[in-house]
Amino acid sequence: MKKLNRSAELLWIFGVVFVSLGVCICSKADLGVSMIAAPAFIVSELLSPISAFFSVGVTEYLIQGVLLIILCILIRKFNWRFLLAFLVGIIYGYTLNLFLWLFRDVTFEQAWLRWLMLLVGDIITGFGVACFFRTYMPLQVYELFVSKLSETFKLNINRVKWIFDLSLLVLSLTMALTLFGDAGDFNLSSITHTSFHSIGLGTFVTTAINSPIITFSGKIIDRLFSPTPLFLKLNRFLKKN
Repeated sequence: MKKLNRSAELLWIFGVVFVSLGVCICSKADLGVSMIAAPAFIVSELLSPISAFFSVGVTEYLIQGVLLIILCILIRKFNWRFLLAFLVGIIYGYTLNLFLWLFRDVTFEQAWLRWLMLLVGDIITGFGVACFFRTYMPLQVYELFVSKLSETFKLNINRVKWIFDLSLLVLSLTMALTLFGDAGDFNLSSITHTSFHSIGLGTFVTTAINSPIITFSGKIIDRLFSPTPLFLKLNRFLKKN
């Protein structure tokens, strides 16, 4: 099978679109979004009644901005390329807002359909992440945070990623149970068919199947695409700087 050459930029676009679409579908399934997406949904739910400015997408890139500041403090270094990761977060945030608006009236009533759509959303998200990893274009702050911490402190990147994901999961659970003052309404038995402030059994399922989906999607992408750059000058510029 002939591969599609000069597709690095296309895969980056696929990454933005498919990750945004996948997260949107997972949120509509109402079984809990991933630990990466959960903080933005939780904070947006808290602040959007105060100001419509705090949409999920806007809150997402604001959180990435805070995370970027924390990264610079931890590694005691700032590089202008870090701002490119923040820019990607902004583009992703507004793309996510677009899909949430397009799907605003979509609901899934039956429990089996919710679980099916969660799986569909996870597959789409995983495919998007795999696309991201095969391009020279900037990634989001989450990936930058893990890679730079690992590089600066000479740590195993897989271990840092695991700790990072676990930390976001604990943070999301804490936020969901404390920020709204309704922790007493939380019913453990209900998380199998609905979410509690964007946290549910689906959050843990997504965490478990995310890595295998990304790996499998990567193999498919590698068979179909040759992620060489279309814009050679841009590629050289980003690598040089």
